[in-house]
Amino acid sequence: MTALTILADEFQSRTENAMTYPPPPGPGGQFPPDPVQPYQQPQGFAPDNPYGQSYGYDPNAPYGYGYGSPYGPPQYPMVSPPSDGMAIASLVVSCVSVLGLCTWGIGAILGLVGAILGHVAQRRIRNTGAGGRGMALAGVIVGWSVFVLGLIIAAVFVVAIVMAETSQPDY
Repeated sequence: MTALTILADEFQSRTENAMTYPPPPGPGGQFPPDPVQPYQQPQGFAPDNPYGQSYGYDPNAPYGYGYGSPYGPPQYPMVSPPSDGMAIASLVVSCVSVLGLCTWGIGAILGLVGAILGHVAQRRIRNTGAGGRGMALAGVIVGWSVFVLGLIIAAVFVVAIVMAETSQPDY
C-alpha cells in the first residue's frame, strides 16, 4: 500500500463523516442537540392584564412582539399615479397668461383658457383617480386671477381712451 492510497482513504473517511447529518450518535447512543432552535418566549413575560384586553402581544406568535417574520415579503415604495396632462396644460397656460398681461388683454384670454382647462382637469382627475390635482387647482386660481386682472386693465385702457377723446377741444 502506498502513501497516496493511505491519504486518499483518510480523506474519504473524513469527508463522509463531515457531510452526514444528523451526526452519528455520540457516547451512550445519544444525539447531540439540534443547533437551530426556534425562538421561545420567556416565561412570565406577558404584561398583567386583569380585563382580558389585547395589547398586540401574542405569546404564540413567531418572533414575538407582533413584528411578524423578519423574512416577510419586501416592502415596495409607494408609486404615485401619473399626472393628468390637462392639469399640466392648465398650469402652463395660466402661468403664460401672467406674462400676457402686458400685451393689451391677451393675458385675460389666456387666463380664461387656463381656468377652463383647470376645471376640466379637476373633473377628469376626480373620475379617473389620476394625479395632478394640485396643478389643476393652481391653474384655476392663477387663470381666474389673471382673467380678472386682465379685464380690469382692459377697462382702464378703454376708460382712458374715451376720456382722452372727449377731453380734446374741437378746433
